[in-house]
Amino acid sequence: MNELIGRVFHFEKTIYPASSELFGKLATHGQSPKALIVSCADSRIVPEQIMQAKPGDLFVCRNAGNIVPTYATQNGGVTATVEYAVAALGVTDIIVCGHSGCGAMKALADPTGLEAMPNVAAWLRHGAAAEHIVSTCHGELEGEDRVRAITLENVIAQIGHLRTHPSVAAGIARGAVTLHGWFVDIHAGQVLGLDGETGEFVPLREDRPLPVALAAKSRIASVFTEAAE
Repeated sequence: MNELIGRVFHFEKTIYPASSELFGKLATHGQSPKALIVSCADSRIVPEQIMQAKPGDLFVCRNAGNIVPTYATQNGGVTATVEYAVAALGVTDIIVCGHSGCGAMKALADPTGLEAMPNVAAWLRHGAAAEHIVSTCHGELEGEDRVRAITLENVIAQIGHLRTHPSVAAGIARGAVTLHGWFVDIHAGQVLGLDGETGEFVPLREDRPLPVALAAKSRIASVFTEAAE
């Protein structure tokens, strides 16, 4: 802990003075983050570091398993964060970010021991669909391969949950919100992105278009049109 406290002093003496203009602007004019990222609380995953973000760039929501409860299921901190990001801050990109070796996903794969952590067990039920998909569609997978598959399916499941939130649903219908699904491979130092058209997770590359789970595109289904004569 003393080491961490020492870093606080380093921030005050070195980091803050070097970026005083940026911090002053944020303090005076408020924040305008470019994206909301829902990532795991795992200490090995730091969204700001992965995206090389500066203060003010990202609105971050972290929890065990990068989970987004469906709107009707739980009205809590994640729900409020999503709503505020979209409705108040005008965020147009939302990223659900999973990662390799995730403890929450290991618990989904094998819930042994969760009886001692009832709140964790209840929280992870929001990812039950991911485990069920892998068990029923890819029953041959075992060990790390099974956990990885559950982790990827969980990212997809949480994107589905995001779409039940009114602020997100309205943003999607207006063509104002884009959804992204990411997977950080810690061992490979690589980020994969969900391509919504192919259903595959592909590496993010500078020379390729950014894969998106759901691109911003206005919907016209609710617009009244007269039947053709």
